[in-house]
Amino acid sequence: MKQIPVVSLPQSTNEPILSGNFNIRRLQDFIGDQGMSSEPHRHSFYFILVIEKGEGDHEIDFTHYQLAHRCVFILRPGQVHQLSVKAETRGFLMQFNADFYQPKNGKVAQFFRRASHKSFCQLPEETFSRINSTLNTIFREAKEQQQGHLEAINALLDTFFIELIRNASENRPSTDKYEQERLEELQELLDKHIATEKQVSYYTGALNLSAFQLNSITKKVLGKTASELINEQVVLEARRQLLGTSNQVSQIAFSLGYDDPSYFIRFYKKHTGLTPEAYRKKFS
Repeated sequence: MKQIPVVSLPQSTNEPILSGNFNIRRLQDFIGDQGMSSEPHRHSFYFILVIEKGEGDHEIDFTHYQLAHRCVFILRPGQVHQLSVKAETRGFLMQFNADFYQPKNGKVAQFFRRASHKSFCQLPEETFSRINSTLNTIFREAKEQQQGHLEAINALLDTFFIELIRNASENRPSTDKYEQERLEELQELLDKHIATEKQVSYYTGALNLSAFQLNSITKKVLGKTASELINEQVVLEARRQLLGTSNQVSQIAFSLGYDDPSYFIRFYKKHTGLTPEAYRKKFS
């Protein structure tokens, strides 16, 4: 049974700026004259791609993005992505494990969770200039490894995310903090338990909410019911496996908690308009 590859950070390397928990590199230092491309894969760590200028394509959980000047991509562990970057692209790639950076600032922690559900943003020149300066300082700290460099990098990561928070605050409609936190908790539960738990009652119990309360929040903020979000998560994970593995449809159905593959096929067609096999043939 072929699985989507899961990439982990290296535990040892000859490069002084890398470690088993944190990694930052300049894109122009390793892309090469022919550019760079990858097959679909997952990471076991956080993946932050910052493009100063350049071109390419980035597909994250089957949503396609074009690389653009002054853009930032943030991926959480487990997301499936495929990246193609053209030569002469400039910027930074930063990767770290969850145990390396755990934001203590409440707003940063909240954004860190929320950012994982919105993988892309493009920044105005002034904001990007400040972020780029912060990344250059992080790069220098990681390379020189002077006393206190790990603490400095963590503090600089706070600064990096605070700049993104400010930009996001200026470009999104206001959402009640309580509602946003419940949605983030719901998404985390869906990520962890979708293969075994598909009833709204499980998630309302875990969140200590009634079905009415949860649906009120999801409808107000996202315009969808909790059941619709559950179904979307099932479809997303099915797509990951259909396009990222050679597993048979029956194997995918079982991995997602369906004992009857024919029921899974009907479910998938109802929500996508295609059977799993037809979807695989169309997009693979």
